[in-house]
Amino acid sequence: MNAVTALEWFTQVLEVITALAAAPLLFGWVNQCRAWLQNRSAPSLLQPYRSIRKLFHKDAVLATNASPLFRIAPYVIFGTMAAAAAVIPSVGTHLPFTPVADGIALVGLLATARVFQALAAMDVGTAFGTLGARREMMIGFLAEPALLMVIFVASLLSASTALPAIAEQLASQAVGIYPSLAFTAVAFTMVLLAENARIPVDNPATHLELTMIHEAMLLEYSARHLALLEWAATLKLFNYTCIGFALFAPWGTAHSETPQALLAALPIFGLKLLVAGGGIALVETLSAKLRVFRAPEFLATAFLFAVLGLLVRLLLGA
Repeated sequence: MNAVTALEWFTQVLEVITALAAAPLLFGWVNQCRAWLQNRSAPSLLQPYRSIRKLFHKDAVLATNASPLFRIAPYVIFGTMAAAAAVIPSVGTHLPFTPVADGIALVGLLATARVFQALAAMDVGTAFGTLGARREMMIGFLAEPALLMVIFVASLLSASTALPAIAEQLASQAVGIYPSLAFTAVAFTMVLLAENARIPVDNPATHLELTMIHEAMLLEYSARHLALLEWAATLKLFNYTCIGFALFAPWGTAHSETPQALLAALPIFGLKLLVAGGGIALVETLSAKLRVFRAPEFLATAFLFAVLGLLVRLLLGA
């Protein structure tokens, strides 16, 4: 194994470990910023870690009619999110998994986690689980085309659908205003909020029967299963944030195969996470919770912005 290959594997392992360790921290930072903006007492940044640790030390309680799918779904969902973190360039772009780091395959990977979560929610047969699963599939059915359209626009700018190649190409271009990226950035922000059960589509802090989507699918889980699902939810937010960095803010990522570049990329990546977390909290604070039947209109608007970005790129080349 030569030095370059060893460094690539080190970068790959570093990205996965960073994702697993920093995802709950990002989740806690968003919650803390929301509390500050709403003039409330802010929870600790370490609260997500404490919740996950406490759940891992509890005894699991399973429904009598739960099938093996219900038991294995948390492990599949968590593994899928960890695999997604491995193909998204967060710290560096020279990764051993670069040949499979296709944006379209990544959307399919995220969809796999959604399908398993929806099937597990319906497995026990409770009303809330089925309700949440149906709403989750509706959100995914509308959000995935918008996300794919966003990736298509970025691929037109970089002549590739691989996220590391997109990040490298966009980072090497001169800094300027690209109307196509501006439209798709708005679309991606809307998709990020919808896919991660954030306001205005969903509120992760409540368990109201008539409005909850993601939380409705977790009501039958406990202990280690619930811990893995909560951890996977933080990983999902982290992954979507890193996708946004690769598409719209690729600067600061290590594009050269040197340890110095990796060391320099880590603090920049942390700064981008701070800004992104504050931005998500600000958007949530300024937005009102939509009614469930208005969610399709919200995601249709996101798809429209993505299509506008595509048309601007194809017709105007901007």
